[in-house]
Amino acid sequence: MKRAEVHEFYRRLAERTPHPETELDYVNDYTLLVAVVLSAQATDAGVNRATRTLFETVRSPQAMLDLGEEGLKAHIKTIGLFNSKAKNVIALSRLLVEAHGGKVPADRDALERLPGVGRKTANVVMNTAFGAETFAVDTHIFRVGNRTGLAPGKTPLAVEKVLDKVTPPPFRRDAHHLLILHGRYVCKARRPECWRCVVADLCRYKPKTPPPGDAALRPAAKPIKRRSARTHSSAG
Repeated sequence: MKRAEVHEFYRRLAERTPHPETELDYVNDYTLLVAVVLSAQATDAGVNRATRTLFETVRSPQAMLDLGEEGLKAHIKTIGLFNSKAKNVIALSRLLVEAHGGKVPADRDALERLPGVGRKTANVVMNTAFGAETFAVDTHIFRVGNRTGLAPGKTPLAVEKVLDKVTPPPFRRDAHHLLILHGRYVCKARRPECWRCVVADLCRYKPKTPPPGDAALRPAAKPIKRRSARTHSSAG
């Protein structure tokens, strides 16, 4: 896309969803980190159901260590790969206590040294918890970047680098969530809903998917309605 097209692409997404945010529930930086680790190969809704009671009492690394691995498993057993995820959460909690004073570091390299935390997870935490202009490329963003022509790349890292290069202010802070929500609810994997897409004319994807039923009917796109995440506080 040309620079003007990229700006217009983001402007329309931002107009549709003025205040994009994660759909994972969390109460502080630590619970956000845990939720993102648990969300690998799982849905946000599934993680939220599993952490609803967990985060009522466990809101710090030490509290997680006190709960223990078996106690954590009892909360997250409905999530895929819960055994390995429980081990990682306990291990990262121990490292946070021992090396970071029980605080989540606002540094991507330090985050990536935590068990179970890769580049994507670190980017999500940096963006959501600390306001960093990072681009966490999950399957939705990878698809949207390639399908639309916004940020083509053969790997998530390649797409991330293109997004970092082409995304202009003032959209860099919210680009991550704007693209995820667009991929999750409009630019879907199996059948993109092009007929209600606000950036369809800018998108390189062809042929555009017609609406169900009358192909001539193209209803105006509506704002994405989402359940807001819990209030983010720094309380431990």
